[in-house]
Amino acid sequence: MPSFDIISKIDAQTLDNAINNAKKEILNRYDFNDSKSTVELDKKTNEVTIVTENDMRLKAIQDAIISRMVKQGLDPNAMDFGKQEYASGNMIRKEIKIVEGIDKEAAKKIVKKIKDSGLKVQAAIMDDQIRVTAKKIDDLQAVITLCRGEDFGQPLQYSNMRN
Repeated sequence: MPSFDIISKIDAQTLDNAINNAKKEILNRYDFNDSKSTVELDKKTNEVTIVTENDMRLKAIQDAIISRMVKQGLDPNAMDFGKQEYASGNMIRKEIKIVEGIDKEAAKKIVKKIKDSGLKVQAAIMDDQIRVTAKKIDDLQAVITLCRGEDFGQPLQYSNMRN
């Protein structure tokens, strides 16, 4: 039976390129002259850590990261902006988690949407992905179109299409 997987992943190398480009942009900006701002990407935990002096610079750094992600073809919805906290002295720290994999609540919403559509497909949650099977490939393509039209709060990719 034809099937495909709905996943949510971010290419690590592309994310690294986007963060590095944002760092270069920040270093060259006039309003960041004599700034102690840092942007670090932890590749193991997929977390971006921003440390800067004030809220204005923090917002500018976030905007630079988002714009670079969009230019690299990454979806900024994959970022989970946590709370900002005060680091040593007058510095502000913010940790941004890069969300990978579909969480249980989003998976349930996606499966419910697919089942409510009336298409003759079966959707099953498998860990952090969803496998959709059907008798016809046309039904699978209709599911992809349906999911692209909805916003589930995180970027979705469609992979592993099989006949």
